[in-house]
Amino acid sequence: MKCKRGFASMDPEKQREIARLGGKSVPPETRSFSQSSDLAARAGRKGGQSVASANRSFSKDPTLAAKAGAKGGRASHQARVFKAAK
Repeated sequence: MKCKRGFASMDPEKQREIARLGGKSVPPETRSFSQSSDLAARAGRKGGQSVASANRSFSKDPTLAAKAGAKGGRASHQARVFKAAK
């Protein structure tokens, strides 16, 4: 069995505390991707191109891609429903 080190060895509450700080480090109005959807699209495209097409799991398994898309859609819908309920 592998020994837990670093972040994984911390108390779960301490992990949450640290993780919460990450979202607060930059105000939304100064995040570059929130300012420019074109910049975000180019960055995503560049990231996708950095992996050889033979190693892209979705290109190997279209069913996996379909499942991921459905999961993302459900998560997105649930987030909107949750916000509306508040």
